[in-house]
Amino acid sequence: MKDIEEIKLTVNSSIRDALLIIDHGAVKIALVVDNENKLLGTLTDGDIRRSILKGVSLDETVEDVYFKNPITVNVNATKEDIIKICIDKKIYQVPVLNDHGVVVEVNIFEELLKPRIHPNKVILMVGGLGSRLRPLTEETPKPMLHVGNKPILQTIVEKFISHGFVDIVMCVNYKSHIIQDYFGDGSAFGAKIEYVLEDKRMGTAGALSLLHSKPCEPFFVMNGDLLTNVNFENLLEFHQSNVATATMCVREYDFQVPYGVVNIQDGNVISIDEKPIHKFFVSAGIYMFDPSIMNLIPENEYYDMPTLFEKLIVMNAKTVSFPLREYWMDIGRIEEYEKANREYGKVF
Repeated sequence: MKDIEEIKLTVNSSIRDALLIIDHGAVKIALVVDNENKLLGTLTDGDIRRSILKGVSLDETVEDVYFKNPITVNVNATKEDIIKICIDKKIYQVPVLNDHGVVVEVNIFEELLKPRIHPNKVILMVGGLGSRLRPLTEETPKPMLHVGNKPILQTIVEKFISHGFVDIVMCVNYKSHIIQDYFGDGSAFGAKIEYVLEDKRMGTAGALSLLHSKPCEPFFVMNGDLLTNVNFENLLEFHQSNVATATMCVREYDFQVPYGVVNIQDGNVISIDEKPIHKFFVSAGIYMFDPSIMNLIPENEYYDMPTLFEKLIVMNAKTVSFPLREYWMDIGRIEEYEKANREYGKVF
């Protein structure tokens, strides 16, 4: 909160003064500070009620009433850290202190849970045919297949919205009317959704040339057949802190050779690796771009992400990787679709 001056007290303030602050302030807490604004303790409605039960007068000072060992956080604590503290300790307000113990603000639990609305666009590529998922996709576009109790695409949309990204563009093609009828203008989901119709196959990046308005801020591009619980705010922060032109989310992929691999030198067998495991990083189908890349997308032509990244690399643009440690599933085959349904309840 911006103005904490109104909720500050000294040890000489009366309990009545504290009660006025608590009853009329949105924070429902009073802060007891010394002459240097260092936090001495806190006072809540419960503290005052307990003092009344002990026969303490409202005209007495708060010195013997306030709580002297409140839970606090440092200014460097992340939002996720503070939320976890609130849940673990069952508290609803947390004073924030600088390195000198001076109180600088109060975080309110329910306010922390509200997403900050970001201006960054989210471009979802949802025009694929889903050929490998037939017969499931004969009547339904792949992003609209149900995993858990809702379409894959709805889970994606809701995850972005939960992190405050509500400006969404869907690039549609196959059975696009089903997607448009379901999501409409996005208002029912708390978002603004626009649609770009691909009248031909445009690749994983080509549809960007069809956007009605070009992004002015770093923007997301994501395939519409993925399930992940990645924190998109963390991805944005990572992209910006690296001053990147393009950020590619990557996943570690393990491949075990089913045979003993023979290492040969000058025709001689020098060693045998029995069924070795090779590890690679693969694209996770989630990207962040600086708006400047829009100048590189050819107009109304097929263009894919690997080609775009190769061009950026040749240009010496800064292209960085964001390794996903969170749940991620590319639903491209029947077995992956079935696995996602088994795991959905536990993950989401």
